[in-house]
Amino acid sequence: LTHRPQLTKFPLATKMSRKLFQPLTIGGTTLKNRIAMAPMTRTRSDEGGIPNEMMAEYYAQRSSAGLIITECTWVSDTGNGFHGSPGIVSAEQVKGWRRVTDAVHKKGGSIFLQIWHAGRASHSLFQPGQELPVAPSAVRIETSQIHTPEGKRPYEVPRALETAEIPVLVADFQAASARAREAGFDGVEIHAANGYLIDQFLQSTTNQRTDEYGGSVEKRARFLLEVAKAVSREWPPQSVGVRLSPNSTHNNMGSPDAREQFTHVLRELARLDLAYVHVLDGNTFAPFHGHGTPFTIEETRKEYPKGRLIANVGYTEATAEAVIASGAADLVAFGRPYISNADLADRLLHGWPLAKDSSMATWFTRTAEGYTDFPAYKA
Repeated sequence: LTHRPQLTKFPLATKMSRKLFQPLTIGGTTLKNRIAMAPMTRTRSDEGGIPNEMMAEYYAQRSSAGLIITECTWVSDTGNGFHGSPGIVSAEQVKGWRRVTDAVHKKGGSIFLQIWHAGRASHSLFQPGQELPVAPSAVRIETSQIHTPEGKRPYEVPRALETAEIPVLVADFQAASARAREAGFDGVEIHAANGYLIDQFLQSTTNQRTDEYGGSVEKRARFLLEVAKAVSREWPPQSVGVRLSPNSTHNNMGSPDAREQFTHVLRELARLDLAYVHVLDGNTFAPFHGHGTPFTIEETRKEYPKGRLIANVGYTEATAEAVIASGAADLVAFGRPYISNADLADRLLHGWPLAKDSSMATWFTRTAEGYTDFPAYKA
């Protein structure tokens, strides 16, 4: 989100009749409103990817959201791509995340863990033994550099996964989802967006395989579907979400057959009775890749007619209200406004002004500045 939601002045008598503030049940969790806090990388975990008390405070401050979706969290030691990102691999990480979930639940919030593997969007400096990062094919990110513990570096050409290695990664996602339950989360979101490993399998630009995981829209979708089914063996499917970004160029993505690919993916996910599909349908986070026309949330609803949808990127309060009222989405996720407005849901509900946008210089540091130091609005 690059623009703060514009406040629409609803009469006080109609506050609770607004769609954005009506409850919604997902799996066994009743959300108090239709506002989701979008997953955002903030790089505050301790060394070893262990969530800490500062992270517990940060997420608890934002517990007035109907649903909090955490920052991307690596599912295996090969999966990290950010210095300071948390994992869900070790007992210490589970214990750290338990502090977070307890803090959020104490304030009446609901929280899903976003499980993630960076794939080629990593570097050997993050990898065990400084091996090359893995990906479906040996295709490098060409459009940017990566921030490593030793400073900015060009992305490397990743090592293409052997077919026999892919079930191991599926098992990593399943094991991570089991640890998420142990850590007290209300559900999990599978990160299949923004040019990370699962998205790399989905898109023909990055998947040049000729085995059963590449070569057609059906085969490119196989890895995601295997992960979703494996995770649903640890959680009820209604507690498992999937995030997709059909329009984005982030991490050098965008494929000529994107519309065909994501249409197939949505139709297959619709068979799984999931908690939701979370779609980055807006283009202010990353530009549209230019192949065909952008996939809108309304088109997404046509391919995913009965399941719950989260719309994300570029929504204002008014457009969020409208898209939920239309039935095209069930929730709307807000990202950057949540950085400086920990109480965003309350501000939108009561018509209170929003805080000034935070400085990007504090987004990815290791301190409390620009993280937990934004006060709640005092009426």
